[in-house]
Amino acid sequence: MEIILLKHLKSQAKEREINIKFIKETILNPEQIVPESKGLKVAQKRYLDKRNKQFLIRIIFREEKDLRIGITVYKTSKIKKYWK
Repeated sequence: MEIILLKHLKSQAKEREINIKFIKETILNPEQIVPESKGLKVAQKRYLDKRNKQFLIRIIFREEKDLRIGITVYKTSKIKKYWK
């Protein structure tokens, strides 16, 4: 599976201090993939930050054959809201 990260995602990752390696790992091996509107999907994974607080990383992506295209990324502490 090949991964392409759009410029917008890279910009958001930098702004939100999310490691690109962790983003790629999450897209390839998410805990969950949740369907979104317009054929998009969300790769999700829970993790602990440096202060041992639990967060959820959410990566919105589009899938085309053997390709996943990362569109945007964010992290949230509202795990119950998004976890399916």
